[in-house]
Amino acid sequence: MNNIDVSIFSFIHNLAGKWWLFDWLGIFFADYLGYFLILVVVFLLIKERDWKRRIHFFSLVVLSVILARGIIAETIRFFYEPSRPFSSLGIQPLIDRVLSSSFPSGHAAAFFALALAVFYYNRRWGWRFLGLALLIGLARIFVGVHWPSDILAGTIIGLGSAFLIKNFLEKYQPKQKSD
Repeated sequence: MNNIDVSIFSFIHNLAGKWWLFDWLGIFFADYLGYFLILVVVFLLIKERDWKRRIHFFSLVVLSVILARGIIAETIRFFYEPSRPFSSLGIQPLIDRVLSSSFPSGHAAAFFALALAVFYYNRRWGWRFLGLALLIGLARIFVGVHWPSDILAGTIIGLGSAFLIKNFLEKYQPKQKSD
């Protein structure tokens, strides 16, 4: 890892183990907050009355997350396998050890893709999701399972995937018939 990655990681991770509530919040944000974001998306889907808009939003969310997490992030991980911070630095992470490659962060890729998809659907909720996706990324550094560059790469992949899927869906959306 480069010195900038280690320095930023150390600054954030060195806050761990100082206060039990801070550790608990870090673990919650790193491991469980994403489930609540998914539940909110399900709620937004159920709340949407216009079935065309519902299908469009569902397609945008699912395709963005699949592209970001399932295709791009996993393809990169197949060819590039840097070690995780707890392995490189010999520290004990606050959550279970993950044995896969650290780069890019699959959590960041998935939740930033989800957040931008929500933003395209509803800006007020989207800003919240983007902030919470950032919190998930910072928490993954805090608990000791990702380098800052892993989170940055996952963020770029997630945002880029949602942008590409949005443009793809708009380009191939059937034209409305005029009366």
